[in-house]
Amino acid sequence: MRPASGRHRERDVTDFGVYVHIPFCRHRCDYCAFATWTDRHDLMADYVAGCRREVVQADLPAATSVFFGGGTPSLLPSALLVSILAVIRRRPEAEVTVECNPETVTPALLADYRNGGVNRLSFGVQSLAPHVLAALGRHHDPDTVERAVRGARAEGFESVNLDLIFGGVGESLADWAATVEAALALGPEHISAYALTVEPGTPLARDRLRWPDDDDQADKYLLADERLAASGFDWYEISNWARPGHECRHNRLYWAQGDYRGVGCSAHSHQGGRRWWNVRTPERYLDLLGSGRRPVGGEELLDRATRELERRQLALRTREGVDAECLPPLDGLVARNGDRAVLTVRGRLLANEVATQLRVGRED
Repeated sequence: MRPASGRHRERDVTDFGVYVHIPFCRHRCDYCAFATWTDRHDLMADYVAGCRREVVQADLPAATSVFFGGGTPSLLPSALLVSILAVIRRRPEAEVTVECNPETVTPALLADYRNGGVNRLSFGVQSLAPHVLAALGRHHDPDTVERAVRGARAEGFESVNLDLIFGGVGESLADWAATVEAALALGPEHISAYALTVEPGTPLARDRLRWPDDDDQADKYLLADERLAASGFDWYEISNWARPGHECRHNRLYWAQGDYRGVGCSAHSHQGGRRWWNVRTPERYLDLLGSGRRPVGGEELLDRATRELERRQLALRTREGVDAECLPPLDGLVARNGDRAVLTVRGRLLANEVATQLRVGRED
């Protein structure tokens, strides 16, 4: 890491995140609408060089969190990924997360991550039922997940997340219960559980027979929340549960409407109410950087009222909730915790509807 310069010293006292988008995948899952490609692996080295250039030119403040997402970051040769991390200035206590597909994990990759400064892993598990994995278009099995987690522990990683998805076609409530129990048996510090969503333009969107059922997903959410709570996990955002002290610092920055910089194609950034995003394709991204131009594809500036409303909408999703004056009484959906209004578990199921009742008034 480069040493902190004097002009960054004041900014370093607040959280600042860096997100690095890795757009390469071996296969595209049927539900995926992210900016990822399966046929452009020949661009990996040039793409990494572009990301490094973008970081250096931006002269960012020291990060409190770095998150490599995608795509499949663990598909990138580990030396290339670590070389991006090497040019990102970080605070000594910074959280550094890499998303991994279980089938791409090897002991050598994990050792390189650990030696290069990665201290948190997020495994894209989705399900631990083979027939559900197949229906989702995933290419690993439960044994692969177990080997990946075991390898992470052997390498000394002490913060592991498992990403799960519920509501896929053919997944019974019993299947989901078994997945939750099997995930808990792996001993992670963090579990994310997302309802399968239908994104426009995906194979899932074109096949209505595979669309999830809202009532079924509600039942599965309630089951997950009950089992995770009973196992010592606290919910801290609608789709996220953690053992004490293992909440994802990077995602909490997003929900607090903090400042962060996105690096790579399609990556989004935010600073002080200004949002901007990079161009979507890796070729266009590299072309712009190569010609000495910024790879920005668009931007927006939020006015004060919009920014305040978004801040409240994000806060409502968390266990801290919002100022009680922001919401009218909503029996069964919102509980009062001192001067805060916090979603009940039923309220979490209807969070979007509750958010429409938010009032924009005085600052929290």
